[in-house]
Amino acid sequence: MIEHLHWLLIAAFVVGLGKGGLTGVAALAVPFLAISMNPVAAAAILLPIFIVTDWFAVWFYRRDYSSRNLAILVPAILAGIVLASFLVAIAPEALLLIFTGLVGVWSATRSWLGRGDTNPRPARVAPGIFWGLVTGITTFITHSGAPPTQAYLLPQRLPRLVFAGTMAITFAIGNLAKLPGYQALGYFDDLDWALVAGLTAMGVLGTAAGRWLVKRINDASYTRVIEALLMVLSLALFWKAWTLITGP
Repeated sequence: MIEHLHWLLIAAFVVGLGKGGLTGVAALAVPFLAISMNPVAAAAILLPIFIVTDWFAVWFYRRDYSSRNLAILVPAILAGIVLASFLVAIAPEALLLIFTGLVGVWSATRSWLGRGDTNPRPARVAPGIFWGLVTGITTFITHSGAPPTQAYLLPQRLPRLVFAGTMAITFAIGNLAKLPGYQALGYFDDLDWALVAGLTAMGVLGTAAGRWLVKRINDASYTRVIEALLMVLSLALFWKAWTLITGP
């Protein structure tokens, strides 16, 4: 894996940027690395970085989050992760990627078209449970849980720090919940933990940089950035699905 070190360092920093508040960009790291290395190996080495940077993000946003959204989303995401652990052997990953990408495109487009509507939507329980379940399933199987969560949160027009903090806490809990399943699937077998430690340090730097950027842009600009990143991520998911369908 050392021959891919420069790509791994870039990917780790990108993960950190996402965890620091540029929500959605972190999920681009796996498809980005898949260009130059095995996607399963890429996902495996990035998982510990996701988990560590999650908790740095929680610290950065410890005062900025929506407790109501967390109360709705987190139990549903945990239920989705449990369900996904039983479905992972039979679930069609390519179809899940396409579905998740479609959710992202729909959510970003809806947000763009509704930009003139400044009335925030309430945090409703039923949609939150639905999108939380979808997030749990997709984050476990395809490592791309951001689009469903953003489909639920974006219409609420949350302040940027509250949006970023809610996402950070949600995925910090969700990624920890994935550990038993990933361990059982052998994701952590044969990892170079010294390399992981170095990459994690790069990820933490990225998290601090993401937080720094988020604090220096206004809410409207932040929403536009998140919409754009969500669209880019969705297109990357379509590309990954296409490679799974067509083969090498």
